[in-house]
Amino acid sequence: MFRFALRGTLEYLESGELSALDFLTHAFCTRRGGVSRAPYDGLNVGDLAGDREEDLLRNLNLVKDAFAIPDGRLILMRQPHGDRIHVIDEDGPLPEGLPECDGLITDRPGVALGIRTADCVPLFFVDRTRRVIGAAHAGWRGTALSIAARMVATLTERFSSLPEDILAVIGPAIGPCCYEIDAPVMAAFSAMPAAGLFSRPCLQKDRWMVDLALATRLQIREAGVPSENIFSAGLCTACRQDLFFSHRAAGGRTGRQISLIMLRDGGMH
Repeated sequence: MFRFALRGTLEYLESGELSALDFLTHAFCTRRGGVSRAPYDGLNVGDLAGDREEDLLRNLNLVKDAFAIPDGRLILMRQPHGDRIHVIDEDGPLPEGLPECDGLITDRPGVALGIRTADCVPLFFVDRTRRVIGAAHAGWRGTALSIAARMVATLTERFSSLPEDILAVIGPAIGPCCYEIDAPVMAAFSAMPAAGLFSRPCLQKDRWMVDLALATRLQIREAGVPSENIFSAGLCTACRQDLFFSHRAAGGRTGRQISLIMLRDGGMH
């Protein structure tokens, strides 16, 4: 179950299952509530999109204030569209600058893990027993490299998480209604055993429609997380440009929304 909520001017989507966990803060932010101007209008946090730097900083400060994120504790990634995962241990240092990765995992309270997307899939992972969280960015390359399954594997290997203790949440992303791919991209997916379940041929030769959210769901399930622990927002970013930035629908000139997850620090709410 997902619902929209407001913090200050920021409108965001939250998972009912994660909201029930009192040690957690999370949000799939929409584009609504920020200061950027068209075509980045609203809460753009994409530093490579072409927006004004002062507007980006104001938007990030709005996010930090709204969700009570301590200074210097919002960790974003460079997101090179790979499968590298950076682990922030409770007693280890915070990364300097933006780590080159598409997945972050931490057991450290008061550190917010952030994902920036404009059609790609934002993913949250929570070990509700050991209190470890993860955030991942899955575009078609990351999906083809099985980053969702690698996140589960890293939780089990580094933190001894049990798959049945893990909750996985799939945020808003481009849907199978709008995500058309060509033969080279399809070739990257074809090694995945379930490719036929999340893709279908178009009438046009060598074109397919792909359901990225379903592809990640299947990977997470294959990694051992029970189906009843996997939740998907089911909102298409390309169909809902009123709510979200969409690279595909906007022809490439658009902003990025932020999704964030954080273990609460002591009495932090």
